Amino acid sequence: MNQSAGTSVDDFLSGRVQVVQPEKGFRAGTDSVLLAAALKASLRGEALEIGCGAGGALLPAAWRLPEARFTGLEKSLPMAALAVEGVGINNLQDRVAIVEGDAGAVPQDWQNRFDLVFSNPPFFEAGSIQQPGEGKDGAYLESISLKDWLSAMLFCVRPRGCIVMIHRASDLARILGVLERRAGEITVLPIRSYPGADAKRVLIKARKGLRPGPLRLLAGLDLYDARGGERTQELRAIASDGLGIDW
Repeated sequence: MNQSAGTSVDDFLSGRVQVVQPEKGFRAGTDSVLLAAALKASLRGEALEIGCGAGGALLPAAWRLPEARFTGLEKSLPMAALAVEGVGINNLQDRVAIVEGDAGAVPQDWQNRFDLVFSNPPFFEAGSIQQPGEGKDGAYLESISLKDWLSAMLFCVRPRGCIVMIHRASDLARILGVLERRAGEITVLPIRSYPGADAKRVLIKARKGLRPGPLRLLAGLDLYDARGGERTQELRAIASDGLGIDW
């Protein structure tokens, strides 16, 4: 397979997975790795990532969940094409399909189809931050509201199925406002840069259609030993060894 011009082939999980990414523009990093690690490795059945980009979470997830079949939905044709390249490089054609499409208009026959739906939605409302750099708009700026993005995830997941997402900690209230009426077994894992720092990210999982119950707020995960320090043992195990998050 010929590599697309203006791209790089980057190692994830210490070379266990390769992702084809633009050299300029949005490039997947720690958030994508954490999202993939947050999925239950024993899952069988159908999994969907809404907004898969070039596959920075999708491809490591497919490596980690060998019994599952994956669909990646991506509205940007160039990014979807890179994800297709990544599927081929990693020899995952039999279990991973890429579909071009928008989170705001998921196919009607996807209702209640998937056992798992996961996502790293755009973080910011249009106009709330300076215009991102070239090629980053789709990854940073909402094309639909966060509520509608969550609604798409809930539409696609089957009853009692699981959704998993990573997002800004500052948007946790908005996310819970949607989930608490439509899902149960909600669990929140704060992500901190280092011990004592405020959480900048949260991982959230929930199950569709269950009765609301007590929210589980976990102790959290530190990425570095200290400000400016080395990666924690937990992050090294996730990012280098492909281990999952036990939550």
